[in-house]
Amino acid sequence: MSADTKIAELLTELHQLIKQTQEERSRSEHNLLNIQKTHERMQTENKTSPYYRTKLRGLYTTAKADAEAECSILRHALDKIAEIKSLLEERRIAAKMAGVYSDSDPPRKTMRRGVLMTLLQQSAMTLPLWIGKPGESPPPLCGAIPASSDYVAKQGDKVAARVKAVDGDEQWILAEVVSYNHSTNKYEVDDIDEEGKERHTLSRRRIIPLPQWKANPETDPEALFSKDQLVLALYPQTTCFYRALIHAPPHRPQDDYSVLFEDTSYADGYSPPLNVAQRYVVACKENKKK
Repeated sequence: MSADTKIAELLTELHQLIKQTQEERSRSEHNLLNIQKTHERMQTENKTSPYYRTKLRGLYTTAKADAEAECSILRHALDKIAEIKSLLEERRIAAKMAGVYSDSDPPRKTMRRGVLMTLLQQSAMTLPLWIGKPGESPPPLCGAIPASSDYVAKQGDKVAARVKAVDGDEQWILAEVVSYNHSTNKYEVDDIDEEGKERHTLSRRRIIPLPQWKANPETDPEALFSKDQLVLALYPQTTCFYRALIHAPPHRPQDDYSVLFEDTSYADGYSPPLNVAQRYVVACKENKKK
């Protein structure tokens, strides 16, 4: 089955799940209205009789079951969306490898910077939010939670990569994984800003995988960097990571971090607060201030 056919099937399934969600929601709203009316009658009569207690117990049991059913459908829909995104990414990588790196074809021209910045912003906005079950802890690569020690980033994954610049200094750049060699424990990565140009071969210690889920500040605040914590953050409108202090973590799931970048041009050594998406903030491996 081709990727296009599979994606079309998944979209059809997703459409059906969305319709089921609406049906479940309509059914639960009717029950919630009954709960509200029952409470209003109790207040009017100013008493809580065994009849009302029994009725409310049944209504709340139904409401709980309705919420669990809707939650199950929504999780199934999120799984379908993840499958679709994975297939689209596989198709993009296949096209890139076939078109950009073919020996018979010249390298593709570098993407215009404005287009690249828009794509990076969209990537940050569409990073899925981790929604765990009650009592479930956020997994590695959710927000500030690092990857496990044996984790290997997949082809196409975005990472922070420490490379040598033209002037000989080292810097952290946004890169895309091309491959990983298990015998040498080294990655091949492409600078996201230089598609079709230089490729870097780097050891694992020079690679930091980016988050794969956003953390919800309202339910999983422990999965976020805290105020004054030292991090590497992607400087706005660039593809380079720089050392920064967390000025304020996100307050809502859709919010960015507010960070203070190290900048000697300011009296206190830090820039004014700038917003950086969760996707582009990672733990700093360097402890000493440059």
